Amino acid sequence: MPLDTPTRGQGDAVLALIGNTPMVEATRLDAGPCRLFLKLENQNPGGSIKDRIGLAMIEAAERDGSLKPGGTIVEATAGNTGLALALVAARKGYKLILVIPDKMSREKVFHLKAMGADVVMTRSDVGKGHPDYYQDLAQKIASETGGFYVNQFGNPANPRAHEASTGPEIWEQMDRDVDAVVCGVGSAGTITGLTHFFRKVSPKTGMVLADPAGSILVDYVKTGKFGEAGSWLVEGIGEDFIPSIADFTGVREAYAVTDAESFAAARDLLAKEGIFGGSSTGTLLAAALRYCRSRTKPERVVSLVPDSGNKYLSKMYNDYWLTDQGFIERAKHGDLRDYIGRPMEERATVSVGPDDTLLTAYGRFKLNDVSQLPVLEGVRIVGLIDEFDVLRAVAAGTSRFLDLVRKHMTADLETVAPKGRLDDVLAILDRDQVAIVADGDKFHGLITRIDVLNSLRRKHH
Repeated sequence: MPLDTPTRGQGDAVLALIGNTPMVEATRLDAGPCRLFLKLENQNPGGSIKDRIGLAMIEAAERDGSLKPGGTIVEATAGNTGLALALVAARKGYKLILVIPDKMSREKVFHLKAMGADVVMTRSDVGKGHPDYYQDLAQKIASETGGFYVNQFGNPANPRAHEASTGPEIWEQMDRDVDAVVCGVGSAGTITGLTHFFRKVSPKTGMVLADPAGSILVDYVKTGKFGEAGSWLVEGIGEDFIPSIADFTGVREAYAVTDAESFAAARDLLAKEGIFGGSSTGTLLAAALRYCRSRTKPERVVSLVPDSGNKYLSKMYNDYWLTDQGFIERAKHGDLRDYIGRPMEERATVSVGPDDTLLTAYGRFKLNDVSQLPVLEGVRIVGLIDEFDVLRAVAAGTSRFLDLVRKHMTADLETVAPKGRLDDVLAILDRDQVAIVADGDKFHGLITRIDVLNSLRRKHH
């Protein structure tokens, strides 16, 4: 079958921007004896490598008649394929329904909704065969609505897009000299398409599989057996099954990369090279560097930056999220201060002053997604104000939003000393209050229920 020539969305200026992404050499990372090049797929108009397959799969469906003008497209996606389909559907006038597992970052979900997609959230803790599993649910919705089910995991137009565009671009940008290409596997389209392309033009080019620890793929590639799938936080790659389009026959090396390694590598890439990649970028980069450092002779190695870090600002680029997840170790005090989620000593506490207005307090509740705030004068806590205090005040008249916090705060505070017992904290939480940790006049921070849960989870992780 002849390869689909990438049309690059002919006649549409935005879709024509898909592909032809830049290649840059990473010069400030330790790649051992090798040279490491990064293909910036985050420069696609939808922000990820999935723009290539979003366009290719829709145009293939148009050609074979399974998608008619004004039709409905349905897909199961961890986010980026959804964004690519949303971009193409919006430009071509299709309705789009996306089924998304509930571990995806809020930025991706907000982005999808802003693009006009109908988003159906489903559970991320169930496997294939369960009615709430995202792919099974998408298939069911497609059959009920008469929509075109894209099925990126089994759609041959997915790897063909990479064979026809990504592969040739890498080949030309690398002056036709590539020893290895590092890929992750979500739907397996990239690794399969690149394997097929390089097998024809450069048999010496091997694939390096970068997989999140917990995914079954590294074990499968190395042993041919299916291990038990675990869980991981990196988004968009790793699988608990083998996609039907997958071709792993070109894989030379395979690395399992932990979440901690992935997040550290992505943050390092931003700090040292100024390249802002998402969580899977970190997995690929960590594997690429391991591969490069293991070589005894120089090689020319390509890795991908599959999407942009701006979708992960609330997660892997947020120090507090990393701390809550146990990826950043805080200094230990050996007392109740270790349970404080946003410590005063790190300037992390969100607070108001007694002479701020209720409008200011309301704005900080909303911006920081909290329901109560300590009222501070310097390092001294003088009160606590929560959403109900503000509600009670403004229900009597919205002009009360301009009242000062000191007029409506709770000043009768029960505090716990840092050397106090966790049982004392739990007793306060049991009364639907928040625990205030203070040493005389010196305020250290608040302990909420989620802070205690985060701390206990870190201990048992």
